[in-house]
Amino acid sequence: MADRHHHRDREGHPGRAHGHGHGHGHGATLRARLLHAFTPHSHDTADRFDSALESSGLAMRTLVWSLLALMATAAAQAAVVAATGSVALLGDTVHNFADALTAVPVGIALLLGRRAASRRFTYGLGRAEDLAGVVVVVLIAASAVLAGYEALHRLADPRPVQHLWAVAAAGVIGFAGNELVARWRIRVGRRIGSAALVADGAHARADGFTSLAVVGGAAGVALGFPAADPLVGLAMAVAIAFVAYGAAKRVGARLLDAVDPAEVEMCETAAAAVPGVSGVSEVRMRWIGHTLRAELSVAVEAGLSVARGHGIAHEVERALMAAVPRLGAATVHVEPDTGAETAHRGLAHHG
Repeated sequence: MADRHHHRDREGHPGRAHGHGHGHGHGATLRARLLHAFTPHSHDTADRFDSALESSGLAMRTLVWSLLALMATAAAQAAVVAATGSVALLGDTVHNFADALTAVPVGIALLLGRRAASRRFTYGLGRAEDLAGVVVVVLIAASAVLAGYEALHRLADPRPVQHLWAVAAAGVIGFAGNELVARWRIRVGRRIGSAALVADGAHARADGFTSLAVVGGAAGVALGFPAADPLVGLAMAVAIAFVAYGAAKRVGARLLDAVDPAEVEMCETAAAAVPGVSGVSEVRMRWIGHTLRAELSVAVEAGLSVARGHGIAHEVERALMAAVPRLGAATVHVEPDTGAETAHRGLAHHG
């Protein structure tokens, strides 16, 4: 006797907060602070929402407002570029415009994720977010290459910078705008489980520190060290490359169906605690968009009826939904516990 039960994406399931505390080791050392600044942290057991649609709506609002904020930041810097002729600030302005435009592939992916499953795409299009994450990683890497090229070019061919105070002020504006957007995107991305949105926030943070490089370069030029601007820019290119590496690891893990082992353990523990379940095996989980899907087998007494086995599958399903954050669907396969049956027959024969 075996019964396979499919649970479709739920609507209106009460959400609940679940996760670790938010201590990230903000140590007092400068090294710890720099590592925290350049590394967007990830918590796999974050808050979940009632449905994927609600999560996508929040992500879309985040993308729209952050895009507008970055476009305003870049426009303000462009005005300063026109007045000062700063090539360094021009490069930073281009980066900020590019960062604003990364919201486009992520937004398209979220819209695609809203489409219902079809006969061709039986799981829906939620994984378009992962592809968008790849696009964002490529843009981060391209920014690192461009920043490095510009820095090396300026080292080889130095150019005077005028109105240094205006250049520095524009750099501060660029940093503030990017950091605001980065925190916004990363926080919402973690909250709804969107790796693409987190990667997009990492890109904004990288461009923010590129803006600080403009400030450092202007300060160095003001102190009589013309090479300060390209040297700081080269250092920031290396930092952006590290951000790209970290983002690539997260997005790559998602593409390879990586999940937090703690969530697998939650799934096993919740299923094993259901009355009538004597064993849990073959637990598999994967992300589809920003919701999890689980597949597992549970062993029950071999003599149970099909109806009773089906009922146990329902109970396991409900237990998983209550225990595992952001679990949107589960497939529970019920199989007979042949070991228990064999042991029972052996005792009867011995008697």
